[in-house]
Amino acid sequence: MIINKKYAPIKNAASRYFIVTGGRGSGKSYSINLLLLLLTYEAGHIILFTRYTLTSAHISIIPEFLDKIETLKLQDHFYITKDEIKNKLSGSKIIFRGIRTSSGDQSANLKSLTNVTTWVMEEAEELVSEDIFDKIDMSIRNLKQKNRVILILNPVTKEHWIYERFYQSRGINDGLNGTKGNTTYIHTTYLDNIKNLSKSYLEQIENIKKRRPDKYKHQLLGVWLAKAEGVIFENWKIGEFKKIGVSVFGQDYGFANDENTLIETNIDTTNKIIYLKECFYLKALTTSQIAELNLKHASDSLIVGDSAEPRLLHELKSKGCNIVKAIKGQGSVTYGIALLQDYDLIVEENSLNLIKELNNYSWLEKKSKTPQDLHNHLLDAARYSVSYQLQNPNKGNYYIY
Repeated sequence: MIINKKYAPIKNAASRYFIVTGGRGSGKSYSINLLLLLLTYEAGHIILFTRYTLTSAHISIIPEFLDKIETLKLQDHFYITKDEIKNKLSGSKIIFRGIRTSSGDQSANLKSLTNVTTWVMEEAEELVSEDIFDKIDMSIRNLKQKNRVILILNPVTKEHWIYERFYQSRGINDGLNGTKGNTTYIHTTYLDNIKNLSKSYLEQIENIKKRRPDKYKHQLLGVWLAKAEGVIFENWKIGEFKKIGVSVFGQDYGFANDENTLIETNIDTTNKIIYLKECFYLKALTTSQIAELNLKHASDSLIVGDSAEPRLLHELKSKGCNIVKAIKGQGSVTYGIALLQDYDLIVEENSLNLIKELNNYSWLEKKSKTPQDLHNHLLDAARYSVSYQLQNPNKGNYYIY
């Protein structure tokens, strides 16, 4: 197995931070994982490998490491459990954890892990909270070994804190391979890994390059995106979800192809703030599954559902959901958007799909106030809930059925 020489600084450079970016097919995860295995042959390493959500490392990540171990015929050197790989020769190990689990934010538990020498955050673009990063970063302080913090990501929009902190504030351009201060930047694309890619995959890339040059630049070359042109909502930020009185939920349905969503909304009319919290964002759910998830997240609180399918609302109500149909009609989309624009929107930090929608939901024709029918499944649900509450003369007094 040969490691691309661009990744050599991870082992050799004196930097604390390593920002590893690239497009699809660049081989960045493959190379990093192999380097981590080699690092375990040095005594004294505890490597913390995280993803934002990681429930089953023995299914999702450890097999990738095991494949490399078997290819190199090093099985006798490692002891492997469902959440740890330990080098028998040196005692060094890689432990696998999720930052977010079903029981909530685990960053407090992670920062209490002792003697961690290297923290690897894969899919780091999903870590939208800089505070969580700082908590774990400050805990990486082993005095006997070199300390490393490695962020591996596919670049998203330039509004992400990683871009602002490690690029914009330092005057660093996209695609840098080099070191500035205490940070080493590594960027690769499929062109650096072309000998490991199939002919059909390369043909697919060429097709994307011709048809969708913007997609090619972002997804294949790993270019950071500017904010979507004509983005509709700029009045939002990430913050704590606060319950000011009664929460009301909004729901949009995906039917055959799109996501089914549920969002919790709480309106502070005094201070003109709407708090938003994503509950679920899932495709291909049956009516029974939607009802089960609704009861789990909303219990007997009011849900305002898309009225496009009255039969579905009736079935959900028969299964115990406290649900009413959304107010819809000519101009209702524009009116609902205007209501949301009139408030400050506070988005709970774990609402990853909602954040993606806010960064990408844009006008098709701004003059006519016509939004694109894209990136709007959770935002439509929020609009249903907020419109229902602010147009309802009995707002704040909701009851079951």
